[in-house]
Amino acid sequence: QVQLVESGGGLVQPGGSLRLSCAASGSISRINVMGWYRQITGKQRELVATITSGGSTNYADSVKGRFTISRGNAKNTVYLQMSSLKPEDTAVYYCNADLFLAGLITPNVYWGQGTQVTVSS
Repeated sequence: QVQLVESGGGLVQPGGSLRLSCAASGSISRINVMGWYRQITGKQRELVATITSGGSTNYADSVKGRFTISRGNAKNTVYLQMSSLKPEDTAVYYCNADLFLAGLITPNVYWGQGTQVTVSS
């Protein structure tokens, strides 16, 4: 019913930049919050950044000042601009959306399939 498709991952040198994109599709009536999470092998998935429908943002302390989350004009897309990347940013990055399906009155959370970001020289 809902698909979140991420793109933009890859290999980048320390200090470099990458931009991740995520597009939500399906029978969506309203998206409350979209965000990015990441998971390092062997560790729990952790919050990177979120953005509400009203544009309020929240960032993990480890990425503040380096990453910027934004929504697209269509409001069903979310971007993560990552700058000054460090080796410890290496992880699989997952898109997340808290949204209402058409005709339903309770929201659900959906995840993308993940995109690998590797920061290495």
